[in-house]
Amino acid sequence: MTGSPQSDFEILLVTLPGLESYLYAEVCEQGFRKPKEMSGGVTIRGGWRDVWRANLVLRGASKVLARIGEFRAMHLAQLDKRARQFPWADYLTPAHSVKVEVSTNRQSKIYHQGAATQRLEAAIQGSLGAPIATSLEEADILIKARIARNVVSLSIDTSGAPLHKRGHKQAMGKAPLRETIAAMTLRACGYNRREPVLDPMCGSGTYPIEAAEIAANLLAGRDRHFAFEKLVSYDADAVQAMKETWFTREIKPQFYGFDRNAKVIESARANAARGGVDGVCQFTAKSLSKLKRPEGPPGLVMVNPPYGIRIGNKRELFALYESFGEVMRAHFTGWRVGMIVADKPLAEATKLPWLPPSAPIPHGGLKIWLYQTGAL
Repeated sequence: MTGSPQSDFEILLVTLPGLESYLYAEVCEQGFRKPKEMSGGVTIRGGWRDVWRANLVLRGASKVLARIGEFRAMHLAQLDKRARQFPWADYLTPAHSVKVEVSTNRQSKIYHQGAATQRLEAAIQGSLGAPIATSLEEADILIKARIARNVVSLSIDTSGAPLHKRGHKQAMGKAPLRETIAAMTLRACGYNRREPVLDPMCGSGTYPIEAAEIAANLLAGRDRHFAFEKLVSYDADAVQAMKETWFTREIKPQFYGFDRNAKVIESARANAARGGVDGVCQFTAKSLSKLKRPEGPPGLVMVNPPYGIRIGNKRELFALYESFGEVMRAHFTGWRVGMIVADKPLAEATKLPWLPPSAPIPHGGLKIWLYQTGAL
């Protein structure tokens, strides 16, 4: 049985399938140790300070899981016994509620997820005295157990709420784009932090706000709380020092959002103000047909238009996509374009010179693709 990691253990940075390579690039850029790309995320090696920093700084991770130990178990009785021997008090306190989530595979003799969950939760409650939450939403701490080839691997979800919930985007449209997807697709399109970014159908402002935050080097998690704050290892002074010593950059006001809906433009302005980037983001109620390029050097157009699934009628959307392509060709010479789509024929309707699309990315029950161009 292994447990009690302090300064060198595996940390799994979870992301959406299709975004792993972009998260890997971000992890390398941020200097985390021994990064390895894998399906569904990136692993690194480190200690609790790395866990805290990953939650605070990474824009492409949706969760940060800390591997706290593993043991072999061939049957439920053995699982119960070894789970009760595990040093839960090294990580958890009796004051915070816990929920366990179990996954198994066919190579393990323990295959009943519900029974395994009950044994692990009973062991935590019996050996530590921590209350067991009745649902994931009510839990302070989530323990994820993976049983593969009769080895039980235990990890703590140190993030809590998914990391795309930055904490300052409170006003949202009907089909908001996750900030993690926005950050990674900006990276995929070669966003260099110095160029202007424009979204002609900005909704609640995700792309301009995320681009401005990246340019200013603001901490992704500066405005939210994390599950790690309820763990034994948490050092509030050390985390506060990380925040206070983090450097930011002065940036130009070159982030633009347009939408024909004046109400969502007000929401975008409010979100930018809460995020502290309202001084460099300009949001304007304007229809696509009246859009003109801003003065200054060319940059990057990033757009997440309606898909015709949650918003709009797909047949009617072909005219919108055609119009978008016409506006880009007429007014945005020298700019690059990145577009999220859930239906490839809609992308083709723009008649823009698309490069090969990205791998599919799951998003809210859909599959989406990133299309991008070179300079028009």
